[in-house]
Amino acid sequence: MDPKNFFPPKISLFFCLSLNFLATLPSKTLCFDQKFLACEPKSCRNNDFQIRYPFWLKGPQQPYCGYPNPNFELSCNEDDQPLLIISDDEYIVEEIRYETNSFRVTNSAAYNHTCPIPLHSLSLDQIPFLLVPGSRNLSLLYHCNSMPEHLTYPINCSTDATHFYFATFDIEMLEKEYNYSPASHSCRDPVNAPVLSDAEENYTEILKTGFLLNWIDHSPSCSSCNSTGGRCGSENESFVCFCPDGRRPSSCNDDRGSRWRQKVGIGVGVAFGGGILMCIFFFIYQRRNPKKYGPSFSIYRNLTSDASSKAEIEKGVSYFGVRLFTYAELKKATSNFDSSKELGDGGFGKVYYGKLRDGRTVAVKRLYENNRKRVQQFMNEVEILTHLRHRHLVSLYGCTSRRSRELLLVYEYIPNGTVADHLHGDRVKPGAVPWSIRMNIAVETASALKYLHASNIIHRDVKTNNILLDNNFCVKVADFGLSRLFPIDVTHVSTAPQGTPGYVDPEYHQCYQLTEKSDVYSFGVVLIELISSMPAVDITRHQHEIKLANLAINRIQSNSLHELVDPNLGYESDYAISKMMTAVAELAFQCLQNEKDKRPCMEEVLKILKHIRNQEYGIKEAEKLDI
Repeated sequence: MDPKNFFPPKISLFFCLSLNFLATLPSKTLCFDQKFLACEPKSCRNNDFQIRYPFWLKGPQQPYCGYPNPNFELSCNEDDQPLLIISDDEYIVEEIRYETNSFRVTNSAAYNHTCPIPLHSLSLDQIPFLLVPGSRNLSLLYHCNSMPEHLTYPINCSTDATHFYFATFDIEMLEKEYNYSPASHSCRDPVNAPVLSDAEENYTEILKTGFLLNWIDHSPSCSSCNSTGGRCGSENESFVCFCPDGRRPSSCNDDRGSRWRQKVGIGVGVAFGGGILMCIFFFIYQRRNPKKYGPSFSIYRNLTSDASSKAEIEKGVSYFGVRLFTYAELKKATSNFDSSKELGDGGFGKVYYGKLRDGRTVAVKRLYENNRKRVQQFMNEVEILTHLRHRHLVSLYGCTSRRSRELLLVYEYIPNGTVADHLHGDRVKPGAVPWSIRMNIAVETASALKYLHASNIIHRDVKTNNILLDNNFCVKVADFGLSRLFPIDVTHVSTAPQGTPGYVDPEYHQCYQLTEKSDVYSFGVVLIELISSMPAVDITRHQHEIKLANLAINRIQSNSLHELVDPNLGYESDYAISKMMTAVAELAFQCLQNEKDKRPCMEEVLKILKHIRNQEYGIKEAEKLDI
């Protein structure tokens, strides 16, 4: 094909105008201010976000590129990760959210060592950072004479054979309920480390989740500077906007810059005007000779869309810090989305098993439609998942560009199906999921939901089909397609009810008021499924008990729990299991109250479940002693 015939008339006109404009730009625009050039955003090799004001990166940038305070100085460590010094301790900067003036850090010792001891308490005195609400204090205790059996994480790597080192979230509870006082057991002063996770794992993994800090914004003019093409910085301990042609007090629209652009504009306008006339004549000529220009604009649009998507990936562009995959790469990984590799089919799309070129196995979610609404849901899931770090939340590896021909999300592959599969689906095996495992599933799911709520996020589609299991039956909560960020200090959000029948909060369904308690209701249904092994909805049941929630409430209120529980779990034969299942049923009953104010919060639910699980050991010991 003759290259000059490739572009349709409108595109030819567009390129003609664009090239003419670029040709007329005066050479003065290429003479940039040195400080403007020096403050170009930079990044360490092993992170995806750029470092700019109020931070500055030692080496590629200068101190005047950041806020005039030494606490904003970053450096790249040996592993090419951005490093920040707070109170003489080193912290890895995991991400920076400039739009909310916040950033997430992890203690460097915890990041690089399997046994980071001793650590120091975080001190923000005289530091321009504030701890973002939502984190918890993990207390580390050293050199103690003894260690409680409950509510603690042992620090096993200590070589001191005569003393104990451990971590806990609940020093006050240890003192009140277990009469354990750190002072009376010769523990050294506890170190308080804020963390975002309270997952049931070793203390090093908990520390790796890090915590969020806000910086105090003393430069409201920075957004104006950025929006007018400048770069924020400081001189003589005051904010300044570095513009291509020099410095300004607040933005590149101030005085000299405005006059400079006016002069440039006049020169461009004169040259541009002549170019426009030439392009118009060329456009008229094309319109009179349509047969010379064959390919349609839609073909060109598809080609340029694929090209722009590929260009984004080649440039290393990422969405919220996750990797961008090409459509072709994921098509190959799933064998052209072979139906035999289909893992599931949800309300937003199908999920396929895939294998990447680097050998990793993944789950690829393929959204049904690539329209505006789907793009928004796509971006919503990407944004939420990349900001969360919790042992019991599924990890997002990456996605395709939103300009890709299809919207695809790439998750870690969880091999053992869903809780629904094992309770009443195609993976049901007698005795394969005993009560102890179900109890752990309840605790781990509650832990994930509590973490979401502490992060001001409501899941909106809690159900056993969205609770994945690995080969050790550990929980990974998935499918955040319906999630939405929940505004702080707002009691509810009015929104059209979404979710899965049988799990939807009745008050939310009637009043369109979404709250964290909506997730609590759905979790109550999950608890009943764990007790009964019955599905949330079954049209073969009595009309008033098609919904499992209604069936459960009826049986619990009539003291007929034995008619609800799965007979294979040992409710009738094992006293400890009977006590625990009864307690879990009572908790589920509270979660399933029609009025949200009568339901417990997720933090309370988790605390009760942990207490119920811990009781098991006390009951069994009592039985041995015949108490």
